Amino acid sequence: MHVIGLDIGGANLKAATTEGHAATRPFEIWKEPARLAAELRGLLDGLGPHRVIAVTMTAELADCFVTKAEGVGFILEAVEQVASSTPVYVWQTGAEFVTPAVARDIPHLVAAANWHALATWLGRMAPRGSALLIDVGSTTTDIIPLSDGVPVPSGLTDLERLQSGELVYSGVRRTPVCAVAHSVPFRDGYCPLAAESFATTLDVYLVLGEIPGNPGDRQTANGRPATVEEARVRLARMLCGDASEVPAADVEVLARFIADVQRQRISAAANRVLTAAGRAPVETVLTSGSGAFLAERIAAEHPRLRTASRVSLNDVFDARCSEAACAFAVARLAAERLGDFL
Repeated sequence: MHVIGLDIGGANLKAATTEGHAATRPFEIWKEPARLAAELRGLLDGLGPHRVIAVTMTAELADCFVTKAEGVGFILEAVEQVASSTPVYVWQTGAEFVTPAVARDIPHLVAAANWHALATWLGRMAPRGSALLIDVGSTTTDIIPLSDGVPVPSGLTDLERLQSGELVYSGVRRTPVCAVAHSVPFRDGYCPLAAESFATTLDVYLVLGEIPGNPGDRQTANGRPATVEEARVRLARMLCGDASEVPAADVEVLARFIADVQRQRISAAANRVLTAAGRAPVETVLTSGSGAFLAERIAAEHPRLRTASRVSLNDVFDARCSEAACAFAVARLAAERLGDFL
């Protein structure tokens, strides 16, 4: 059964088919929420015909909505408009699909449930023993414990997961640099960072060569291209300077320091999750997301994870599918669980 999975985020729309074709489309819903249906239609047009649309979301948290319930309803209305007569099913943290009508009645179970779909589907890659999923995206990181292939989180809502360390609001593209560290090494001491969104972690990883430059990408802090040269300009501005005051060598030191701090913070959150989960040694670490390179580095360096076997969705499938991992997971789950009913 040909299913398309949708992962509708606040800044990115992601879609994937059961066959592994995937696409990501930048869209900041809080700026133009009325365009959501048109953006979804454009995303789906390139993925061929489908019999079912499976949905998960995080965009309900966007500040264009007063409540999560309002956001869930708005998003589902846009999906149904695009779907027309195609059946739509929504994943919820009770580990099952529901119709949009039911989803509207249980908004806190379908809100931000994409991590749960991903963990439920990827759990089959670690069917025995203790495992940990680390999914690093553009905006957030999910750290999800699994036991015998089943997710066993401490919390289900974003609020509960923030408190437990299972959700870290830090990613490899959209996180403001000043949200990672307050000061950085500069010359013979440290310099405080401007508390402004002059640069993001995208600039850090552009400068360090972890993310390739893309002159056509303007989803940056200042709307200028996502290139190494422009990234250096944006990072220098975090010190209220420019290239004449903060040369490339100093910018690289800044970038490496920010990357180190971000990795340490996510690693500390992983340690909290592991401590809460108990003393059983982790046998498998699963990694995915647009920041899978960071997840893999954390797994390799963490004293409680480095001896575990590692499975990267980048290796099992491809980078585009790994970036849209939650959409791919929800598509595969729908094909498996709904096939007998359609």
